[in-house]
Amino acid sequence: MTFQKRLFEIIETAKKGDEASKIFDISLVCLILANILAVVLSTVDSIQIEYSDFLYRFELVSVILFSIEYILRVWTAILKKKYHSPFTGRIKYITSPMAVIDLLAILPFYLPMLIPIDLRFLRALRLFRLLRLLKMGRYSNAMNIVVSILKRKKPELTITFVIILVLLIVTSSLMYYVENAAQPDKFGSIPETLWWSVCTLTSVGYGDAIPSTPFGKICGGFIALLGIGVFALPAGILASGFEEEMRRHGITKLECPHCHNSVVLKEDSALTLEKEGLPEEDLP
Repeated sequence: MTFQKRLFEIIETAKKGDEASKIFDISLVCLILANILAVVLSTVDSIQIEYSDFLYRFELVSVILFSIEYILRVWTAILKKKYHSPFTGRIKYITSPMAVIDLLAILPFYLPMLIPIDLRFLRALRLFRLLRLLKMGRYSNAMNIVVSILKRKKPELTITFVIILVLLIVTSSLMYYVENAAQPDKFGSIPETLWWSVCTLTSVGYGDAIPSTPFGKICGGFIALLGIGVFALPAGILASGFEEEMRRHGITKLECPHCHNSVVLKEDSALTLEKEGLPEEDLP
């Protein structure tokens, strides 16, 4: 086995029995979580003032480690079939979603060294450090399942969000023409009224803008009831997606005959029991 191939196995998600890869994965996840904690704590003025040197050094060490990881992933990417070409394959990998996230997670640290940037813009760039949390997607089956569901349900979700967008525009336009004369400060334009529509359709109801005319109140009531059904659509689509994904992975639920609790069983386990002549009642 070549050094490049072994390195590829270590930095990819650990396979069963590969202790080196498992240690690498756990270490990287811990580093990502520590970085997110550091970003959160750095927004506390007292902590930032007292531990600014430590936070900077920690950020420097983290960026170096993440940079090394990024370079190694680009170098070993050609061992994947879809990136097998030495040059175009690496370019294709660099433009992949996870590689872009890896790059954005370290880029804000290097940009000020390369080009002069307005300090206000630099503070905004620091938010990209939070993208390091998305790097954990490589090591989380749950996040991978969510991504898979979003991909499979993309057409349905797209249609739903288009319907919601159209509904927001229609309700905003309606309430603008109904309430503008009575409350020009709250419903001064359709874009301003759009905020009211979002709050009403999502049942948030901040109360900063409310209808005052009788017809406006009637319209607002119907729009609020309409929002309950419309915004439930994405939840239903995602719920059905989770169910389909569980079935696709061959996961079913059985009831334990002894304790009557639900037991999750994969289909291959049921087949093994059948081959060995064991009834399902013998399940623990």
